[in-house]
Amino acid sequence: MNFLVVPLFEELKREETLGNFKKAKNMISERLDSSSLPSLLRKRLEFELERIDRVIKNYPFTEEAAKKKLFDSIKDFSEEEYMMLMDKGILDYIIIEGEKRFEERFFENLVFALQEYKSRVKQNEKLKKAREILHKRIEALLAGDKPKTYRVTAEIKVSPKLEKIRGKKVRCWLPFPKVEAQVIEAKLLETSHSEYFIAPNEAPHRTIYMEDELRDGLEFRVRFEYVIREQFNSIDPEKVKTSFVPKFSEYLLEEPPHIVFTPYLKNLTEEIVGDELNPYLRAKKIYEWITHNVRYSYMHPYALYENIPMFVATNLKGDCGAQAVLFITMCRIAGIPARWQSGWYANPIFASPHDWTMFYVEPYGWLPADLSFGGIRTDKPEEISKFYFGNLDAFRMVANSKFMADFQPAKNFWRSDPYDNQVGELETELENIYNDAFTYEMKVLSFEEI
Repeated sequence: MNFLVVPLFEELKREETLGNFKKAKNMISERLDSSSLPSLLRKRLEFELERIDRVIKNYPFTEEAAKKKLFDSIKDFSEEEYMMLMDKGILDYIIIEGEKRFEERFFENLVFALQEYKSRVKQNEKLKKAREILHKRIEALLAGDKPKTYRVTAEIKVSPKLEKIRGKKVRCWLPFPKVEAQVIEAKLLETSHSEYFIAPNEAPHRTIYMEDELRDGLEFRVRFEYVIREQFNSIDPEKVKTSFVPKFSEYLLEEPPHIVFTPYLKNLTEEIVGDELNPYLRAKKIYEWITHNVRYSYMHPYALYENIPMFVATNLKGDCGAQAVLFITMCRIAGIPARWQSGWYANPIFASPHDWTMFYVEPYGWLPADLSFGGIRTDKPEEISKFYFGNLDAFRMVANSKFMADFQPAKNFWRSDPYDNQVGELETELENIYNDAFTYEMKVLSFEEI
């Protein structure tokens, strides 16, 4: 998607900013009628038609529905509070054809932004229990317990919503575990379909592919098993070398449209690392700046952003993947090989999508860094934040080793997430199937120490 580096023409940006999306789409169509458009500009405008539809889809709540959610979810919420939040620009909304429309997760991001609301909303007990399990295990490692290895059985299933889909045949790609770094082995246990294709282990986004006729009760499901070990490293900065294996030089390169060494990011990186020459300590300074200065916040679908690291570094907020790609970009600017790793956070009691990173230093090799789990918060011990630089828990399912990669076999239409894959992708012979047109469920079925 290198065409995202091409800017939009100013009249189009004006109409989009005003929320006149119908007019904006008409303007794009008129431009596309020209036979003399440069190829990259044509691709950019073709995708902008797609992006506008995604923007509208991402802001489903009317003002009335948004207020109802706030009043129903927050104890003693008032009209005065609503006006205050609107005046301060805290609630995420845009104007669509003259009407206020609120972002899909505006409420959750409000709670992230203003911690005082946490005590006024109902707590997720499963999430609280999972956090307790995680912190207890990290505290044990920090206290001297030896790293453990686990055998995990998990499953994911997706179910298309017939009423929202056009077409007759559904193609499905579900994430499948990769053997790399902390993952020792992975194997298929069961599928919903007898015919399938598993991408090779070296595929950057490893998937299992299935297809079927669209019908009532259609479900795609895969159950798998993998063995994963905790990563707990003892790094002596004095032993770190400034050189690295030449084959890893690809992890120092720009990868437009997101991993781009913009003047702002170069300047910011230079400010952070200063005159430090040790690669490990340079990466640590970048990690500490992000975890101390960027607050966690849900993002729009990644396809809506022209440059994710720039968004995070200027807004000082972002989710796990956005923080990860900022860290990767800044590490590469600082001369430190860095790459993507993602899949699930797979705790013994639940699973959810998650992204993190790997950075490389000699002679220790690839080391993990989880920016969002390491984020500084008042409800989390500082030792937890320090742990996630160079170490990683085993509550993971690794399916992806690169930010931005093609599927095997390739999709015919735009992916819902062009850069990552955690919950699966679907399409018919006519169109992509977006996330609101299918349900998904991830389960951890067993989590046993071996």
